Amino acid sequence: MDSIWLSGAEWLAVLRIGLGLWWLESWRHKDRKAWFERGTGIRWAASIAAKHRWNAVRSGFEVMVAPRPRTMAYVVVYAELAIGLGLVAGFLTPVALVGGLLLNVLYFTLMIHEVAEQGQNSMMALMSLVGLFGMSWQSWSLDGALGLFG
Repeated sequence: MDSIWLSGAEWLAVLRIGLGLWWLESWRHKDRKAWFERGTGIRWAASIAAKHRWNAVRSGFEVMVAPRPRTMAYVVVYAELAIGLGLVAGFLTPVALVGGLLLNVLYFTLMIHEVAEQGQNSMMALMSLVGLFGMSWQSWSLDGALGLFG
């Protein structure tokens, strides 16, 4: 593989780190007090799920999220932080990439009516797939330094 300035593995590390920074920004801009104390994030998602065109999304939200809004707020917020940190540091990278991919698929599915959300989540999911199948933890990562994941 030919590339300019960096090796292919290093460019994949750049992609991985950039995706991690995107997740960290998603975490950073959340009003955690509003999410945890007032439940604003989950209430917003509930209002979208209630009007969703797919019954599976509506019923899935009612079964999994609605009964435990506070817990789910913590899960969402700290999953974004863990994914971001894992990708930037390159620690447990395949786990972070798969977790981010799953979260993006959930966000994409919930926000199927919002073009901007579809674009963001589909691009983040694509970056996760490229990072996963390109083994982006080979360079500039704790996984690489520790000899994890081959």
